Amino acid sequence: MSAAPNTVVLRAVGVGRAFRGLQALADYDLSLAQGEILGVIGPNGAGKSTLFNVLTGFLPPTAGSVWLGDRDITGLAPDQVARLGIARTFQNIRLFGRMTALDNVKTAQQLHGKAGFFESLFSLPGFFRKEGSLERKALDHLASLGMERFANDDAASLPYGFQRKLEIARALATEPKILMLDEPAAGMNEGETADLTRFIREIRDRFGLTIIVVEHDMSLIMPLSDRIQVLNYGKVIAEGTPAEIRANPKVVEAYLGGEEATA
Repeated sequence: MSAAPNTVVLRAVGVGRAFRGLQALADYDLSLAQGEILGVIGPNGAGKSTLFNVLTGFLPPTAGSVWLGDRDITGLAPDQVARLGIARTFQNIRLFGRMTALDNVKTAQQLHGKAGFFESLFSLPGFFRKEGSLERKALDHLASLGMERFANDDAASLPYGFQRKLEIARALATEPKILMLDEPAAGMNEGETADLTRFIREIRDRFGLTIIVVEHDMSLIMPLSDRIQVLNYGKVIAEGTPAEIRANPKVVEAYLGGEEATA
């Protein structure tokens, strides 16, 4: 059962991350509500990727704590974070290009449904039952996202926009509570970006997800986000609705004035 609306599903308290004395993220706080779509923007080097890596366990914070519901997940490994319900995509697509779309999704589903070692080794009935169940679920999953026609195509052969969707589909196959998308519109044209915006809202509603999106493309982030945080030099310099962010002079200055961050 999904959490009730307005329930806080993810919290970050005073989170920081330093690299050899360079503070890439500092005093970061977040209270993310069930069903919310949060956009995170900022100039190059503002700390966005560091934030994603800390929240998903790819980097341990050097200060503060991260909570998933009432569980402290600070410093857990990425696979542990994924099993608890946080899935992510990457700025550079990381599909298994020579595997079919179906097998990409099945691989992700094995996070929860993998057959045991002896079942696999000796091809016991339990192995075939689990494999059959995984395949049916993967096909259903692709069908629910309108991608069943690509089930037997190699991932690398798909049009670029559908490769992005397949990466999202693979993340969804882990049955997350929270989906984190890193530059999902990278490399897309205007039409593909508009289609992706609709797609993300649809999966939020269909699967009861809470979503965080890091993105440079304002044509996606502004119509998509319920709330936006702006990072610069590793700190949140503004937070609010898309309309409030558009009108915030600190945001305009961060993007257009002064030196870009280098963290």
